[in-house]
Amino acid sequence: MSPPAPQDLVRHVVASTGLPQATASRLVSDVIGYFAETTEQFVRRRHAELRQRYRNDQIWVIIAAELAGRPVAAPRTSQRQLRRIVYG
Repeated sequence: MSPPAPQDLVRHVVASTGLPQATASRLVSDVIGYFAETTEQFVRRRHAELRQRYRNDQIWVIIAAELAGRPVAAPRTSQRQLRRIVYG
């Protein structure tokens, strides 16, 4: 099950694409769910997908490149750390 879509992002997608609200919400939830995969889940899934077309020595190069380009979740940040970001 995909996580709930942030409504401000859904509104932005609706405004920028003209998609209906329900479709935009489902789209945002699917994208968030895709990027919520752990590294281990991603590597296992991609290896299974790629092994039908490539040899392992090629697969590891492809997966390493894909991992390097994937956005990562921000680390947990305390209020003190947030204040330091804003105020220095």
